[in-house]
Amino acid sequence: MAIVPGPNQYGKAEVRLVHVDRSTPVHRISDLTVSTALRGDFVAAHTAGDNSHVLTTDTQKNVVYALAREGGIGEIEEFATRLGRHFTSGHEWVTAARIEIEQSGWDRITADGHAHDHSFLRSGGGRRTTVVTVEADTVHVVSGLAGVVVLKTTGSEFRGFPRDRYTTLAETSDRILATEVTARWRYLGTGQATGGPDFGRLAAEIPRTLLETFAQVHSLALQQTLHRMGEAVLVRFPEVAEIRLSMPNKHHFLVDLAPFGLDNPDSVYLAADRPYGLIEGTVLRDDAPAAPTAWYGTPGFC
Repeated sequence: MAIVPGPNQYGKAEVRLVHVDRSTPVHRISDLTVSTALRGDFVAAHTAGDNSHVLTTDTQKNVVYALAREGGIGEIEEFATRLGRHFTSGHEWVTAARIEIEQSGWDRITADGHAHDHSFLRSGGGRRTTVVTVEADTVHVVSGLAGVVVLKTTGSEFRGFPRDRYTTLAETSDRILATEVTARWRYLGTGQATGGPDFGRLAAEIPRTLLETFAQVHSLALQQTLHRMGEAVLVRFPEVAEIRLSMPNKHHFLVDLAPFGLDNPDSVYLAADRPYGLIEGTVLRDDAPAAPTAWYGTPGFC
């Protein structure tokens, strides 16, 4: 029997980067958290402490800042692809690079009825994400959103579930449905900066489709809502091969006001933060090629 290293990667996690594009009087700000991870021939480092193939994580951090200066940011998918290609082309023992970026939004402050050229307010509508994996001539792009909290006050029910001696939950035909949407979708194609998907447009339109579907679907279960949201994205956007969603059920319980001589006609709730139901699922095209490499290292998604 031999004991050998299995799959592994290493890199610099959560590099904070703020880039200001001052090329016009109307400045553009990109607020990113970048994580790099390299894969390749690192056996000697694990088995013998030989660091001759270890590109230091500090170097990886410096590359993030240098490429931001040399080429700007553009769309985060494009910046991640540039980073990945830099690492895989510069060292023969690096066979793949995984670049994860989370972008925090900033809105322009309105002053005198106009959007200010260089003053901003942190957005509250969630964060844009991407994970780009560069391996040889293949580029996998998985983009998404995180931290989008949504709620509907009616149009949701939950009933018909099995009951046993441990079941105390009452059936309901009308409830508050609230969740925090984390979604990641894999693009078809190579994700190159030219000739590939229009990342900027899709980053706006896919979340809009998800939210519109959440609002419009009469929900019989959060699973049904999740599937309909993913289905709507695939129907509308042929660029997307599959979408994975993680949606916790942020429970709202009616407060019993009877001890105070008051009724509660579905108006006063306790918002419970834990424990919570966690609903996750994948919606995909049955003819799309599988790409497990694109998802490797992405936790929390089935």
